[in-house]
Amino acid sequence: MSRKRVVIVGGVAGGATCAARLRRLDETAEILVLDRGPYVSFANCGLPYYVGDVIQDESKLLLASPELFRKRFNIEVRTKHEVTAIDRGRRTVTVKDLEAGTESKEPYDALVLSPGAAPIRPAWPGIDLPGIFTLRSVPDSREIRHWIETRNPGTAVVVGGGFIGLEMTENLRHRGIAVTVVELARQVMPPLDAEMAEYAREHLESHGVNLVLGEGVVGFEQAGGSELMVRTQSGATFDADLVVLSIGVRPETQLARSAGLEIGDRDGIHVNEQMQTSDPHIWAIGDAVEVRNWVTGQWELVPLAGPANRQGRVAADAICGRETKFRGVQGSAVCGFFGLTVALTGATEKSLHRAGVKDFAIVYLHPGHHAGYYPGAKTIHLKLLFRKSDGRVLGAQGVGEQGVARRIDVIAQAIQMKATVFDLEEAELCYAPQYGAAKDPVNLAGMIASNVMRGDMELAPWSEVGATSAFLLDVREVHEVRAGALAGAVNIPLGELRARLKELPRSKEIWVTCQVGQRAYYACRILAQHGFRVRNLSGGYNTNSMVHPEEAKEPVAV
Repeated sequence: MSRKRVVIVGGVAGGATCAARLRRLDETAEILVLDRGPYVSFANCGLPYYVGDVIQDESKLLLASPELFRKRFNIEVRTKHEVTAIDRGRRTVTVKDLEAGTESKEPYDALVLSPGAAPIRPAWPGIDLPGIFTLRSVPDSREIRHWIETRNPGTAVVVGGGFIGLEMTENLRHRGIAVTVVELARQVMPPLDAEMAEYAREHLESHGVNLVLGEGVVGFEQAGGSELMVRTQSGATFDADLVVLSIGVRPETQLARSAGLEIGDRDGIHVNEQMQTSDPHIWAIGDAVEVRNWVTGQWELVPLAGPANRQGRVAADAICGRETKFRGVQGSAVCGFFGLTVALTGATEKSLHRAGVKDFAIVYLHPGHHAGYYPGAKTIHLKLLFRKSDGRVLGAQGVGEQGVARRIDVIAQAIQMKATVFDLEEAELCYAPQYGAAKDPVNLAGMIASNVMRGDMELAPWSEVGATSAFLLDVREVHEVRAGALAGAVNIPLGELRARLKELPRSKEIWVTCQVGQRAYYACRILAQHGFRVRNLSGGYNTNSMVHPEEAKEPVAV
């Protein structure tokens, strides 16, 4: 092997993984990692839990030191060294030692850019007031911890209701701080489809979190002492002793731009399947690059640790001349707060609409996370998206207290393998009553979708319930209907349906609902075989209550 010099800009997930992989593939290469921060490899996903004192020892967040890289991998790591320029012609980078203030030139045969992404910090009035923080690094978390321990704040405002914002919300509440979340979107967890996010909203409010949705922050003021006042677009104000900005990140592309590298439409560094930039000697990985969505084919920014690690391996393989490619991302992610788990993989309904995809269908289900007869079964709310033309699985979202991540992981792998709903139907998964059921939630999702594919059941869209001229039929028991029902729906319990067929119109399509969808399916099969035109409102009234949360859930007289 010819000796080559590889310079990697940035560590953490992508850069550190790339460096270690390079060494395993090429013992002769000279590898230099430059990072402007104090740590080359740390667990940034654990930062909210360090703030919340769930993780109490900061050293637990530090995954690998420069000394470990030197001794174990013979890799030189220089922290507090910032790369300020790239000379592509001479193949050198300009490096500033942030402690000494000196500059030097470092040559490279291959250059890997892993600069990450910076928290978005808009130029709002008062943005630089004391007590307003972002969370992206260990020093950030240390500053927030110090503020909490020295100021003993009673109230906090978290700006942004996404993954990090809600994890921070839980951890601030864990430290006894009352939290208001201000989110510009009309839902928490913006990556989710709106009706699935409703479960998260209800759970957060049940744990005392004040949610302000559909409101944007416009500025901050000093309210007296260390107290801050957060002002929103509507003119509303919220007092806070602490503010955490969690409104997303922006790819760090200035170095690449200055070097004339191609930047994509989403303002990330453009790379090919080998993570190679427009310069054949420069690769880029991690939060700063644009990647293609495995399902929709759209270019996206996906600042997640899993893809960054895989990209680091791909870049290392490519530098060493191996056949390799990064297949793309599907956005698999999970978040937990106050005992609730929210997870998703693949396409969402809104991402399919954005991509112009029309060939898809949706089923909802609400199974228990394990066998119902075994104590402690918790409901999993699942949404499965699949292609109508061939049944290929496109995406899934799950919300619940137990067993959610396991099911979404299974479906994530199915998406990677281009599996269909028929494959989910046949999936052989582990079963014992305390872990699942003979028909696992994944199987059930596949079975329901397969019923649609085979023509055994047609779906009716919940979004059109209020405008449809179809006959609405509720097949729940009377006591269930009294607790809440669709406006205008006629109640005929499933057990009475065969005897009361004459009460149903043959001139209209019938849309059937129950509580979670199972009895409605049974009713659809009965009615279809008696010549009625019938469709199922998938997921039952449980789903309707999330699709139409504005409807009053008051008792209904029957």
